[in-house]
Amino acid sequence: MTDSAPENRFQNRLIAEASPYLRQHAENPVEWYPWGKEALSRAKAEDKPILLSIGYSACHWCHVMAHECFENVEIAGLMNQDFINVKVDREERPDLDDIYQKSAQVFMGRGGGWPLTMFLTPDQEPFYGGTYFPPAPRYNLPGFPEVLRGVVEAYRNHRDDVRKNVEKVKAGLVRVGTPQPSTDPLTDRLLDEAAKSLGQFFDPIHGGFGEGPKFPTVPPLSLLLRQTARTKDPSHQEQVLLQLRAMAAGGIYDHLGGGFHRYSVDGQWLIPHFEKMLYDNAQLVRIYLDGWRLTKENRFREVVEETLEYVRRELTHPDGAFFAAQDADSEGHEGTFFVWEPGEIASVLGADKAEEFCRHYGVTEGGNFEGKNVLNRLGEIQLAPDAQHLLESARMKLLAAREQRMKPQRDDNILTSWNAMMVSAYLDAYHTFGVSAYLAAAEQALTFLLDYAVENGRVYRTVTAGKGRLNGYLDDAACLATALLDAFEATSHRWYLDQAREVTDNLLERYWDEVAGGCFYTSRDHEALLHRMKSGTDSAIPSGNAIVASVLLRLFSFTREQRYHDRAEHLFRVFRSVMEHNAYGSSAMLCALDWYLTTPQEIVVVGTRGDARTEALLSAVHRRYLPNRAVLVVEAARRAGESDLALAGGKTSVNGQPTAYVCQRQTCSPPVTESHQLDLLL
Repeated sequence: MTDSAPENRFQNRLIAEASPYLRQHAENPVEWYPWGKEALSRAKAEDKPILLSIGYSACHWCHVMAHECFENVEIAGLMNQDFINVKVDREERPDLDDIYQKSAQVFMGRGGGWPLTMFLTPDQEPFYGGTYFPPAPRYNLPGFPEVLRGVVEAYRNHRDDVRKNVEKVKAGLVRVGTPQPSTDPLTDRLLDEAAKSLGQFFDPIHGGFGEGPKFPTVPPLSLLLRQTARTKDPSHQEQVLLQLRAMAAGGIYDHLGGGFHRYSVDGQWLIPHFEKMLYDNAQLVRIYLDGWRLTKENRFREVVEETLEYVRRELTHPDGAFFAAQDADSEGHEGTFFVWEPGEIASVLGADKAEEFCRHYGVTEGGNFEGKNVLNRLGEIQLAPDAQHLLESARMKLLAAREQRMKPQRDDNILTSWNAMMVSAYLDAYHTFGVSAYLAAAEQALTFLLDYAVENGRVYRTVTAGKGRLNGYLDDAACLATALLDAFEATSHRWYLDQAREVTDNLLERYWDEVAGGCFYTSRDHEALLHRMKSGTDSAIPSGNAIVASVLLRLFSFTREQRYHDRAEHLFRVFRSVMEHNAYGSSAMLCALDWYLTTPQEIVVVGTRGDARTEALLSAVHRRYLPNRAVLVVEAARRAGESDLALAGGKTSVNGQPTAYVCQRQTCSPPVTESHQLDLLL
């Protein structure tokens, strides 16, 4: 007879939830509720404060607080006695996360983070909060039991103070979540001042903004590249290229498996916070593609190819969709899967090759992370061709050895906006390098989304077991519309454009503020929350309103329907003050404004997809850095005059050859049939 492990004696309401993060807490001794009517009603009935804890599956410090506090029976007893405890997955409910992160900033006087720990009245009103709390005082933080007792004391005996805190937070939410439209002109000065502002806190040595920790935030980089394209000032482009090179050399990049970690804890991109997020890698693929278009540097292409291979290998669902993230922790410790000791490397490569590898990848006996080593190329050594081959072979062997380790947990949430962003990244790589597998991956994932995450133009947030779940948010609909437009440009399948218009029109109907303009983050039929937020500032992904603005401008290029252009212009007026005073936070909106002010190059190619001469013309477009461009391929078998798309009007082939036109500000170039002629026009 063999002994079996005893069953966990605790099990709470999270056991039936679809979210992997919530299920991680299903056996805590805490009486967790998911967010919903049951928890909110009980809080009101018993007049107890709500303890709201928000995190996500791949979050290292969420795991730490869970282990230290939520698995502690004594601390759980305090929570269960005096609070209604609610767990939220920020990936499923970014609406709640946005509201309560901004509320926490009022209490802390700085940015929030995860885990987020908030205390609410039964009416969902926050009156105190923070992020991580330890089980006993340390890190200049009070112990969590001390916090719990203090909150209960305040709620029971100092309601006036609680009410003052609530009113302070609610006023702050109105201020940041309800932008005031401006009638001031929309001019290039907004872009010039934004670039100047970004330059003032750009690190000229290592790249990035500020001193550290550093996040590989993409919209400010995109804005700086656009500024060089617009003003011909190369300094902005050089800043971006500096950062791309530094990140590709640093430990924030996984030199064996590809892909980027969440952020660097230091200022030189050396030591990462080890989780890998789908949305980060989607955005970084695209900015590295821009870097390659500008420089043709092979390292940039390597980063793109290796990152997409990582996504294929680790984050792809059997049906083609993409999983959300990979954890920072394995075997109970952060980074264990990714770090190395010299002896481990020698056991795989042999002593001589290991010595060469360690020299190139900064591996020492003392290590750079808790006695071990994060691989990096920051001490770049010039490589001879034979050394390059040696290192490539060594990386493959070490990757194979690493695969034998216990892998970090994968977050198998399938989130519509994050998936759509990766679809766009694959399509961008297909455009640039012509790799058919990238197009196949993008179309398979997009088909998955259209099958399961969309219903009559209405978008769901997530897909679980082949079923769309939860109301979609603004960024879900906006990112999906973007991916559909990208697929239309990549394939010329009119159905993608029709779907993009359906999703966009549904979005405008359900999210648009008919009184003040701009889009709310939640749809009009969403549950009532503390405040209906409307934001033009970026978070880990670009703001939904910024993505909507870009979609509307692209739709206007293809259709010439003035309503799309007018809505985009209205968006810029709603968020003009935000763009003027917060360049970093509104970089994605400023990128869309650049399109609006510059007007795009609208490129029409009359030809046949797959024909070598047609593809040569398209390659001339896609291999160049053209941030403001719309591309339409009109099949030669169908005369352009027969198309109902305004952009195709009047475009015909010359002598039966594939033919290109470049149009801007309602004026088109003479037709050209050779790629070098198109190069000159561009």
